[in-house]
Amino acid sequence: MSVRIRLQRFGKKGAPFYHIVVADGRAPRDGKFIEKLGTYNPMTEPAKIELDVDKAVKWLRNGAQPTDTARNLMSVKGAMLKHHLLRGVDKGAFSVEEAEKRFQAWVAEKEAKINKANQERLSKLEAGRNSRIEEEKKVREAIAAKVAEKKAAALAAQQAAQAEAAAPAEEAPAAEPEAAEAPAEA
Repeated sequence: MSVRIRLQRFGKKGAPFYHIVVADGRAPRDGKFIEKLGTYNPMTEPAKIELDVDKAVKWLRNGAQPTDTARNLMSVKGAMLKHHLLRGVDKGAFSVEEAEKRFQAWVAEKEAKINKANQERLSKLEAGRNSRIEEEKKVREAIAAKVAEKKAAALAAQQAAQAEAAAPAEEAPAAEPEAAEAPAEA
């Protein structure tokens, strides 16, 4: 019986969610499994992987073969590295304490790298958000200035109309016909 470490798909159409499981190689993808090792949610930013590294290493040491995707996920979480280090311990290359020390150093470095990437992503999002807010402020100020100009123009026109209506109607001097003033050319 071949034992596989693979993904079981859950979630609705277009929104996958996976369980990382140990199952018989002959069992259907979403069928019976032996043990659940963790979960994988590719829909979050960044993708969220939860894996029990010790259980995964136990199954790898017992001969379970991971699928390509499961191998990549376990590699990201460090299960493949820990398995590799424990094989080195079995061969006598170094002690268990040295292997654990190397694994913890790798985990710390990986978490620092992830935290740095998350901080950069958040700072970019914040900078983009701040720039959009500044643009919106400028647009609002421009609109407010145009509205103020229109109100001022309307007020000035209204005051001019009121001043015209309030002023006494002066009779304009009658304009003499131009024809009478022009000398006759004959």
